[in-house]
Order: sequence, then structure tokens, then C-alpha cells
Amino acid sequence: MSANLASFLYLVSGVLFIMALRGLSHPTTSRQGNFYGMVGMGIAILTTLAFATPSVGGFLLIVLGLAIGGSVGAVIARRIQMTKMPQLVAAFHSLVGLAAVMVAAAALYSPESFNIGTVGAIHGQALVEMSLGVAIGAVTFTGSIIAFLKLDGRMSGKPILLPMRHLVNAGIGVALVILIAMLVMGQSPTAFWLIVILSLALGVLIIIPIGGADMPVVVSMLNSYSGWAAAGIGFTLGNLALIITGALVGSSGAILSYIMCKGMNRSFISVILGGFGGETAAVADDGIERTVKQGSADDAAYLMQNAQKVIIVPGYGMAVAQAQHALREMADKLKEAGVEVKYAIHPVAGRMPGHMNVLLAEAQVPYDEVFELEDINSEFSQADVAYVIGANDVTNPAARDDKSSPIYGMPILDVDKARTCLFVKRSLGSGYAGIDNTLFYKDGTMMLLGDAKKMTEDIVKALES
Repeated sequence: MSANLASFLYLVSGVLFIMALRGLSHPTTSRQGNFYGMVGMGIAILTTLAFATPSVGGFLLIVLGLAIGGSVGAVIARRIQMTKMPQLVAAFHSLVGLAAVMVAAAALYSPESFNIGTVGAIHGQALVEMSLGVAIGAVTFTGSIIAFLKLDGRMSGKPILLPMRHLVNAGIGVALVILIAMLVMGQSPTAFWLIVILSLALGVLIIIPIGGADMPVVVSMLNSYSGWAAAGIGFTLGNLALIITGALVGSSGAILSYIMCKGMNRSFISVILGGFGGETAAVADDGIERTVKQGSADDAAYLMQNAQKVIIVPGYGMAVAQAQHALREMADKLKEAGVEVKYAIHPVAGRMPGHMNVLLAEAQVPYDEVFELEDINSEFSQADVAYVIGANDVTNPAARDDKSSPIYGMPILDVDKARTCLFVKRSLGSGYAGIDNTLFYKDGTMMLLGDAKKMTEDIVKALES
């Protein structure tokens, strides 16, 4: 009876997780979706505690772990800045991978506790599940750490290209298959720890050659890996909630990775295998001297106040400057003057999927004014002004027009088709991809050089006067 009740409660939590994903698919229902996810996780944790039968000391350790982890998570959630959210997500992914490795090790050395056999006589199916879970978990752990270091600026965002890296990765992959077979047949702890070591190395090797411009895809890819690692360990534990949750995270992360690949013109298979990024992250300096048209806040205010339609394109520079509130105030002033205002979001703007949407929602930008690339790209040709604030690579016309460009074929926001493009940026430096933006030098572009927040605030003051 108790087992049936536990399975039922786990199923309820799984349904809530599905409802959470459904709610998070749209800004208007995201809060509700987040609430469903929290309730589902609460039910799963309480069910596990209620039907577990540890000793008093073991139970106290579980409660202590929950208290420490919950407290740390609450403090981080309250203190984290939105600009730091991508690296926080990467760090949390690493913890999921590490947890999968530790649970697999516990199952290997104490199989009786998991009802999967005895030491030296573990069920073959459990060994396969354990092997896959620990391998994916270890890859997720070190891969996520590298992603965190790159996103946080503690490691260069440029690709680190090792010699014969593809051959080395393939060799490690073959070795892992052999070791998994050895573990299943011989149940050797040595084979298990060799799987862990090689998988840890593989996690580093597949992420370290990836350039900064590809980090949004990396985040979603690691999200998928962490889900599959959790699902694999869920089978080992016989835990329905972990299986459902892991499968949901793994599949949704894979779908998101596919969407990101389309947004960056990448090969989905190449992304999953980590074999992308390095060859497209640099471009040679052609030595050509170019001039740009530079404007002021007053110039920008005049152009936008006399426009009929303005499309705003936010990017990571807006996030760093925390300019979303000033941006919404500017949009409100323009709407008061009778100007139509819309926001255009590229799928990989920022450092993680949905980064710009969250920032705009934080500034209480109306949801019906925010549009994805495929829904608004055709409108730039009818816009009087495109106001680009901190977005760089996702607006680079070279991706559309220059077949020799490393980013050729990547879908971009066609801001250069607007009558005037106002580009807010600190300098004329290249973006995160390390590629010069030819948009800066086009006749219809006016560069507004300076801090994004201060420039936007100055524009607001000019509109008021």
C-alpha cells in the first residue's frame, strides 16, 4: 500500500513538473509555471522523506543536508544579479552532474540499500543504468564548470583549440564503451572509476574549444545532459519522480538546443557531440580603415520622437548596464508622443535562452510588445528607427551578406533595413564572437558610444525637454 501511495505521489509531482514546463513556455503564465514546479518538487521531497526508512542518524543527516542546501540556494537566489544568471545556471548544472556521480558510487558500494543486488552480484540492468548515469553526470560536471568559468570571465571566452581534439574525443568515447562493458560483466570498481575519470576529462575537452558566442547553446546542451544523468540514476534508484523529472529536463533541454542551433545556424548533432564553435570564433583583421557616424542623446531623441515606428533590440550590453528600466521609461515617453514601439528578441541574445525576456519582464515591459525574431524581422523595413542597445553579433549583416564570414548563415535581426539604426555600445570593439560588426559602418547607422544605461537615461531627459 505504501509503495503504491509513493508511486501515486511521485506521479502527481511529475504532472506538476509537466504543467510547470507548459507554464514557463509563455511570459504571462511563467509565474504560475514556476509555482507548479516548486509544489511538485516539494511533494517529491516530502514523499521521499515519508517513505524512506533510514536510521535516526541517517534521517538527521538528510534533514541537515536539506537545510544547508536550501539555505545556500535561498541566499544565492536573493543576491544573484540577472547578469550573473547564466553562470549560476551553469554552476547548478555541475552540481546535478556531481550528484549523479556520487549516487552511482553509493549504489556500486552499497547495492543492498538500493535493492539492486549485492556487492559483486549487482543486477546487469542496474549496472548499465549506473554506467550511463555516471558517465553523463561526470561530463556534465566538468563541462558545466568550464562553461561557468568562461561565462564568469575567469577563463578566456575564446576557443582553446587542442591538437587532434576530435581524435582524442573519439578515442575517449570508444574507451568509455569498453569500460562500461567491463563494468557490466566484471563489476570492477576500477572500471567504474576509470569511467568517471575519462568522463570528467571528456567534459572539459568538449566545452573548452567552444567560443563565447556559442555559450547560449552550451547552457541548453548541459541542461539536457544533466536531465539525462538524473534519469539514468533514477532508474538505478527505482525512483519514479527522478525518472520523470530527468526525462523532462533532458528532452526539453535537447529541444531547446535544437531551437538554439537553428538560431545560430549550427548542426544539432555537432552541438550534442561538442564538436562546434572553435572554427567560427575568429576573423582576420583586414586592415581597412573605416569611419562611423557618431551621434548624441539629443540626436537620438529627435529621430525617435519624430518617428512613427521604433523597434528596440536589447542585448547583453543592456543586461550588464542594467538599463532595462531606463529603456522601458524611454519607450513610455515615445508612446506618449504617439510613436509605435516594439521589442525584437533574438533566440540567442544574452548568455542564455530567455535572458532578455526575463530582464524586460523585470522592467514590466508589456508582453504584447515583445516579439521573437521570426515574428518581427519583416517589420524592420517599415520601421523609422531600430534602437540597438548592447546587441552585437545577432545584428551583424555579415551573417547574411558575406559568405566568407565565420558566422555566415546565422539568422540575424535585420536592423540595417530600418531607415535609421541607432546603435548603443561602449566602443567599436567586436562582440562576444570576436567578429567585427559591419553594421557600424553603414550609412544608415548612428553610433551612440557610451554606457547603455546612461545613454538611455540621457535620451529620456532629452525627450522630456
